[in-house]
Amino acid sequence: MTASRLLSLVLLLQNRGRMTARQLAAELDVSVRTVYRDVDALSAAGVPVYGEPGHSGGFSLVEGYRTRLTGLHGAEADALALAGLPGPASELGLGADLAAAQLKLDAALPPALRERATRVRERFHLDTSRWYREAEQVPRLTAVAEAVWNRRTLRVLYRRWAEPREVERELCPLGIVLKAGLWYVVAQSAGRTGSEARGAAVRTYRVSQILRLTDAGGEPFERPTGFDLTAYWRDWIAGFDAHRFRDRAVLRLSAQAWRRFPEQVDAAVLASAETHAGPPDPQGRVRTVVPIESVEHATVEVLRLGPGVEVLEPPQLREAVADAARALLRLHEAPDPA
Repeated sequence: MTASRLLSLVLLLQNRGRMTARQLAAELDVSVRTVYRDVDALSAAGVPVYGEPGHSGGFSLVEGYRTRLTGLHGAEADALALAGLPGPASELGLGADLAAAQLKLDAALPPALRERATRVRERFHLDTSRWYREAEQVPRLTAVAEAVWNRRTLRVLYRRWAEPREVERELCPLGIVLKAGLWYVVAQSAGRTGSEARGAAVRTYRVSQILRLTDAGGEPFERPTGFDLTAYWRDWIAGFDAHRFRDRAVLRLSAQAWRRFPEQVDAAVLASAETHAGPPDPQGRVRTVVPIESVEHATVEVLRLGPGVEVLEPPQLREAVADAARALLRLHEAPDPA
């Protein structure tokens, strides 16, 4: 039994209210039996925790009880120092609030931990922007964020890939996600209530593609009960990859091309390549399988990887790459018109 685990149990009940033994066990990564033992220890120490039996029962703290045992240890202070992202916070309109919160946190820490937190911020910098691209302009991000905070509908003019390109949408924004330097808002269609709202599809919109906000402070809406932004985003990314990768290609890479491969492809392609990679042949070449979106898209990607990559399957992709290579050869063998 550790003091830190007992403190975590008390803070869970203080912050979330009634929780079952199974929920506490999952949060603390211990057995249900250990939870019961910890609750007995807290009660014996004078912490007013009590249990209620039944289907809707669980453990709770006596109403109004608040613990002051919120001290941090060194690793926790280090982690909090890394938690603040000044760039994204400023884009969301929270830069000043983040700075103020950091000052309050530093003031609350004992001198030794304050020094550790300062040292972490001096020696680590988190940059969420992507390589080789300028930061995306998101002038409407603050307004979108305010609608998320205040649970207000948004009426937007949105630019999408499909025709018609520009469409009007009324949205109930549920959350904001920063992915590889790009901002997205996760939202339901507005105008739905009750069971209709619970069943309405949740969609993802790129904030930079919002061309106009015709109403940034619309009607209040009710968030779907139990909506989990993190779980939604994880499932959306998985579905996005499954949708865009509709076929597969078999490649043979030279030793040099295989070494460069992780720097040239995205995570889903790399994961497949590493999973299906066979042992190097006598020439050091590696045969593997990667997902592709289409023959047209894959042709460009293969050419970008350079001459150390050979397409073995499908034959349509091999032929398309060969045709493109011949066209490049004719273009560069022709006399310079200048």
